[in-house]
Amino acid sequence: MVAYTGIQGQNILIVSSDPSNPTEGQIWYNSTSNLLKGYANVITNAWASGGAMPTGQRMMATTGTQTSAITFGGTPYVGTTLLYNGTSWTVPPATLNTVRGSLAGTGTQTAALAFGGEDPSPKTAASESWNGTSWTNTPSLNTARASLGGAGTQTATLGFAGYAGGGNYPTQTESWNGSSWTAVPGAVNTARSSGGSAGTQTAALFFGGRSPIKSSSESWNGSTWTNTPSLNTGRGNLGGAGTQTSALAFGGTPSIPATNTGATEIWNGTSWTTSPNSMATARRYTSGCGADNNAALCVGGYTTSNLANTEEWTGAAVAVRTITTS
Repeated sequence: MVAYTGIQGQNILIVSSDPSNPTEGQIWYNSTSNLLKGYANVITNAWASGGAMPTGQRMMATTGTQTSAITFGGTPYVGTTLLYNGTSWTVPPATLNTVRGSLAGTGTQTAALAFGGEDPSPKTAASESWNGTSWTNTPSLNTARASLGGAGTQTATLGFAGYAGGGNYPTQTESWNGSSWTAVPGAVNTARSSGGSAGTQTAALFFGGRSPIKSSSESWNGSTWTNTPSLNTGRGNLGGAGTQTSALAFGGTPSIPATNTGATEIWNGTSWTTSPNSMATARRYTSGCGADNNAALCVGGYTTSNLANTEEWTGAAVAVRTITTS
């Protein structure tokens, strides 16, 4: 016979109203509603409207998180900087020193790096750092290029691929240490521009792009790029967010002549999965940011005109759930 006297559990809290600040995994009984409840992860995988930018914009660089983001540059060619607090955008007085679009950006809302781009035809190698108040010129990239990828922080960034003009799609990778850019041996396997990127200087992810439209996906381990499973929908001019093992791809141009898509794909470190929920507004030339594939931001872009709207992605989120028993 099994002895149960030694088994000990925990009492379930009985309350008249749900806790105002529960912790994940917490369980309680609500005596008012007569329901057993818990606080747990809920898979949402959906886009919702965020605060609109003051004006429509495309080909910007965006970095930070869903609730603390910065976007800068863009087309029409401007040096405007915008800050997002999770609800609305504000416009600080400081602008980029080099006006441009199709640039890359890394870092946070208070410590960002802007590099590369064009205005409108000459490609630039210009690089600038943001301290939360103003932009300061830093040493330039070794290879001037637009529509390049970027991953990392203000003091440890990776720049790669892009378009140098004249049909030239550089595959070189450059590393920024906070003081200078250094060309490193590792080259991307598929030459392209206008792809999505995510991750850090030593663990980056590069996906999609055009030269022409690509579905390629590659990961960077600090010294070499390795091909990974491709996107389900090949596209260029897309947005990207997250890390090397938890990323999001959204929007873009899946064909030439240019069309728009709102398709969203989720990367779990092994494969890309297409979400059944697309963006509310299909778009290309968009940009985005986010900590992982559970919380991302899509900013601006283009349909038949520049877009000002922002969309916020929620993947898995903690929420109060009723527990059914039988």
